[in-house]
Amino acid sequence: MRYEIRVEGHLSETMAKAFPELGHVVMSGQTILFGPVVDEAHLYGLLARCQSLGLRVLEMRPLPE
Repeated sequence: MRYEIRVEGHLSETMAKAFPELGHVVMSGQTILFGPVVDEAHLYGLLARCQSLGLRVLEMRPLPE
């Protein structure tokens, strides 16, 4: 399954490297991380990574296949 995670602010390239399995786009004061999520544990791991980096998650949603 593919997911999109929107976080507040512009992620630097260094911060984006914390999510090597995801692509990212910066727009309108937000960064959109997107890509495949293997299972629920992977999804929770991504959210934990966001939290540990101090990122504010604005939205998370599955993308259509």
